[in-house]
Amino acid sequence: MISKFSKNIASEVQSEIALANELETEGKLSESFHHLENAHVLGQESTWWHVKVHVLMLLWAIRQRDTKECMGQIVRIFGAATKTAIGLVPAGNTGGSNISPFKKLPISPKHQAAIFKAKGSV
Repeated sequence: MISKFSKNIASEVQSEIALANELETEGKLSESFHHLENAHVLGQESTWWHVKVHVLMLLWAIRQRDTKECMGQIVRIFGAATKTAIGLVPAGNTGGSNISPFKKLPISPKHQAAIFKAKGSV
């Protein structure tokens, strides 16, 4: 069963994923991955979106032949699948292998507002 938060945040996450796809098609790889990171920040409190974004990051890394990112995403997919439901997600973490999966990061006001709205906090 998909949670209320997952449903409410879906359009925001899907928008970031669409931007990532467009930019990758244009060859703007770092910008593309940045939008996957945004999707991660927005959806990481939902097991569905958290796992899905890490899978998309893994597929991105495979297409770029980025071994380090591939390995990091495999570990993160397992963590997202097993830890999200019990609340073990560091807020603001961008999800890439260039940062510890345990590190909290600041969340942009735009993303924080979207998360609050999806939670019904606004």
